[in-house]
Amino acid sequence: MSASGGNGNRLLATLPAADLDLLGPELETVALNQDAVLARAGDEIDYVFFPHSGAITLMIDMADGSTVATGVVGREGAVGSLSVLGSSPSGITAVVRAVGTASRISAPRFHAAFGRSAAIRQAMQKHIRSMLIQFQLGSACNALHPVEARMARWLLQLRDRVDSDILPLTQQALSQILGVRRTTVTLLMRNLRTRGAIRSDQRGRIEIDRSRLSAAACECHRVMRLEAEEIFSDNMARSRAAALTDNPRISEIETDDAL
Repeated sequence: MSASGGNGNRLLATLPAADLDLLGPELETVALNQDAVLARAGDEIDYVFFPHSGAITLMIDMADGSTVATGVVGREGAVGSLSVLGSSPSGITAVVRAVGTASRISAPRFHAAFGRSAAIRQAMQKHIRSMLIQFQLGSACNALHPVEARMARWLLQLRDRVDSDILPLTQQALSQILGVRRTTVTLLMRNLRTRGAIRSDQRGRIEIDRSRLSAAACECHRVMRLEAEEIFSDNMARSRAAALTDNPRISEIETDDAL
């Protein structure tokens, strides 16, 4: 582990330098190992993670042992950030589905910086809004759309975070994410292979055809992605405006360059 800034995390990248400095001394870079549990339902949240790469699913654990995913987080967001809403045990289990790295900060330290910085609070409000969109659309998708379309949507969401057509997933992991039996996943994979949406399905590795998988998915993936991009476009515009306000010379140089 080593000291780190917000390298690679889009949420941290929206912060002006002075506000990022409130977190910087406390951030450390950690590995996100396959199947690692970053937060467990019922436990207090010890750390907030800002992924640089990789993908983490947010899982709901039912009393009978079954599970279902409610959201996925990559370098656009954070895990454990909802703890700023109040001290309470985690309501979800966060599981690494694709390896990567993250900036990690203790929850108390993050809460202290959150209280001192309007920019950090604004960034977290945007992130929470993005997650709520995932939760709301995901709930509607689970209720209204066929399970094959839902599987295609989840594979695309994970692909967006991994930025590769090869996903490090087992059928068992997919059954946990979808909340269906392993035999159902096997049947769905066969159907998607027939349609050319999946090129190969080896143990722990699924290769997809993105365009054909998009055709098999419901509209929820596209809507979630567009909403997230809109949120980050707004965040980046605000950060840029703040930087120009703090450094008027930058504005002068850019004006000269434009002439």
